[in-house]
Amino acid sequence: MAKQPVTLADAQKEIGPLRQQLIQWGKEYYEQDQPTVEDYVYDRQYQRLVQLETEFPELITPDSPTQRVGGQTDTQLAKVTHEIPMLSMGDVFSVEELQDFNVRQQDGLPEIDQLAYDLELKIDGLSLSLVYENGRLVQASTRGNGVIGEDVTANAMTIKDIPHQLSEPLSVEFRGECYMPKASFVKLNEAREANGQPVFANPRNAAAGSLRQLDPQVTAQRELATFMYYVPEYEKLGVTTQDEALKRMAELGFQVNPHHRTVTSTAELVQYINEYTAQRDDLAYGIDGIVEKVNDLATQTALGNTVKVPRWEIAYKFPPEEQSTVVREIEWTVGRTGNVTPTAVMDPVQLAGTTVSRASLHNPDYLRQKDIRLGDTVLLHKAGDIIPEISRVILAKRPADSQPYQIPTECPVCGSRLVHLDGEVALRCVNPMCPAQIKEGLAHFASRNAMNIDGLGPKIIEQLWNKKYVSDFADLYRLTADQLLTLDKFGEKSTAKLLTAIDNSRHNSVERLLFGLGIRHVGAKVARLIAEHFGSLPAVMQASADEISAVATIGPTIGDSVATYFANAQVQQLIQELQAVGVNMDYTASPAVDTTSEWNGQRVVLTGKLAMFTRNEAKEWLEAHGATVTGSVSKKTDVLIAGEKAGSKLQKAQQLGIPIWNEQQFDQAMKEEQ
Repeated sequence: MAKQPVTLADAQKEIGPLRQQLIQWGKEYYEQDQPTVEDYVYDRQYQRLVQLETEFPELITPDSPTQRVGGQTDTQLAKVTHEIPMLSMGDVFSVEELQDFNVRQQDGLPEIDQLAYDLELKIDGLSLSLVYENGRLVQASTRGNGVIGEDVTANAMTIKDIPHQLSEPLSVEFRGECYMPKASFVKLNEAREANGQPVFANPRNAAAGSLRQLDPQVTAQRELATFMYYVPEYEKLGVTTQDEALKRMAELGFQVNPHHRTVTSTAELVQYINEYTAQRDDLAYGIDGIVEKVNDLATQTALGNTVKVPRWEIAYKFPPEEQSTVVREIEWTVGRTGNVTPTAVMDPVQLAGTTVSRASLHNPDYLRQKDIRLGDTVLLHKAGDIIPEISRVILAKRPADSQPYQIPTECPVCGSRLVHLDGEVALRCVNPMCPAQIKEGLAHFASRNAMNIDGLGPKIIEQLWNKKYVSDFADLYRLTADQLLTLDKFGEKSTAKLLTAIDNSRHNSVERLLFGLGIRHVGAKVARLIAEHFGSLPAVMQASADEISAVATIGPTIGDSVATYFANAQVQQLIQELQAVGVNMDYTASPAVDTTSEWNGQRVVLTGKLAMFTRNEAKEWLEAHGATVTGSVSKKTDVLIAGEKAGSKLQKAQQLGIPIWNEQQFDQAMKEEQ
């Protein structure tokens, strides 16, 4: 039966709700960095809106998503007006659509026998503009709505692969993609989940949330990276093709994705798509498609743009890879900080090259929102091509006797009542003596930045736990050679080595112990500040939340967390046991070196005349924060700080592509470390 044509009345009825739904989804994606639907769901509905507006142009409104480039800029970040608008790209979803696009393009250029295209990977990140004056980075901004973006200069300065100084004194704007590598995305979400914070849906939203932070120090911790790919005023680089532009940007010190290729035939185009469709799971970063650009830059200019998209480029979007499976069980596990996390256990399926049978459900709110129940058939995908995640429940296949899943009220390990702490989505067991928390916490306690017990890793801790040799931190200091010799692959030498490492850790300065206890919100740097201020652990334990909060940069959240932790009678018993086995409770570290600083381990060169402080003052500050100040520039140099009349060292740093800071940048970094 032929499909009935849509009437104007039908279109009017459909288009309003459709437009509002897309606006809401767009706000969640662009502004809140927390999308509630997958990209392909948005794309499918967006194409439906385009279809309706094409057929009934009188229904187009100025606020339609088809008339806007990106999201609004309603954050506290300063606004930046793009002199040349930052447009988005049109999408196609099949090779056939891509070929049709190319035919239309070629037909519009009869004077050109055969167009050449530059093919690039579509990085799953957010657009970034970098403006340089005389070779020095002066402004970084997001795309925003295409005309007005957000100033993220201070944050971009913390991204390691963005050059602060180009190898040539150019005044030009570069555009590209800021992204979060897959490994960094996994690490960030694990940390957020442990702290009871909502997780990011995918690396793109994690990158956006990180780059648009009000605190550059947070951005610095997120391990962002970039690939640059576009120069609006390409004439300033002396290039004539997109391929040449990419090579030129790499020469200037930018990171350029190496997997671009120039093609002239459909066969080459299909080969490239097939090649990277197969390889996408193996890349260290997420991609969600292939970008095709007319290679000749003059032809790009001739083709021009629509109100929203360039006519000279298009994005081929990968089809979603999903599998259906059945939820058989929901397991609840207890982490080191007491966070109780649900995991769906499902029938095994093949997904993105691996067998998947488990998917994190993150927290009770997530479980309720998705309304996942035992026996449900669900669609499964990999968020950011990495983490298995349930897209949605197939309600048509839900069993007739299905019942909503009941969230547990007691810890599955120790039986303590579970609680929601203020401002958290996580469900927590707040019993610090919960065996599950202690077992997870032992590995943290022994880690390098905590008690630094060399050789005491998770596998050894697992054996010690299973043999019931340890049940809390203090038990580590009661271990005997006879006990260790019963462990797998442990001989006399390895036993003596581990016992020596455990004994040495008794004498650590107390900030290591404070960090090793695993108190929520207390990282290595916070532990050092608290220990240095109070001088001993007994003094910290006697301090009120307000007194702890009053320590510089600490604040009430950390103050309340520390005071609440030490008010627990079981914690007080643990500290007494640690004292009894000889663990140091005093702050004995020299305050001269801050091993938690971002500068720790960096090789820095100072050059030129410094006006804001003396050379010695800068050197002393850097060394106090763990940096090594050297007199010559080499490939091992991490940053050059240049004052006025900088000479040969500056030139060498430019040649080597080493980040170059001026005094103002260094002064700002010093203030951020306070």
